[in-house]
Amino acid sequence: MPYTNYTAKEIASRGETIYKREIRDRVEPKHKGKFLVIDIETGEYEINTDDLIATKRLLAKHPNAVVYGLQIGFSTAYRIGGHFSVKTE
Repeated sequence: MPYTNYTAKEIASRGETIYKREIRDRVEPKHKGKFLVIDIETGEYEINTDDLIATKRLLAKHPNAVVYGLQIGFSTAYRIGGHFSVKTE
């Protein structure tokens, strides 16, 4: 299992870095609100309105992918109570 090579913090850091440097400008605002999952080792990604579908598509292409997910245009993908906040950076 490739996740044993990374801590949760490392996965999040690498995923955010890849997103900000290589992907964000291509997908925002066209896909705002959709889910994006990234293989942090290859940089490949999938987008869908359903995060599970995006994840399954990415894993179908790369079964050993180390996956990081986010909701495009939002600081968090999920919430418990409260409200979503839009990213401003």
